[in-house]
Amino acid sequence: MNAWKTVYASPEKYWMLYELAEKLVDFEDYFRRWRFNHVTTVERIIGLKRGTGGVVVYPYLRKMLEVELFPELWKVRTEL
Repeated sequence: MNAWKTVYASPEKYWMLYELAEKLVDFEDYFRRWRFNHVTTVERIIGLKRGTGGVVVYPYLRKMLEVELFPELWKVRTEL
């Protein structure tokens, strides 16, 4: 976390790392949208029925909406 604080405190000095961090946040944003669309599609098509693996898929997929891929990059914004 301290490394990202340093990067975000001086983006002009660490421009390449700052850009990388922002691209990763963008990627996660797009991935979260995909997850939401996927959950919505699953709910729309099969509802709460069991999936092909024999598991009720919808609750698992809903829970996965809360998972962050790069939590440090989200938390650093609060720290600054």
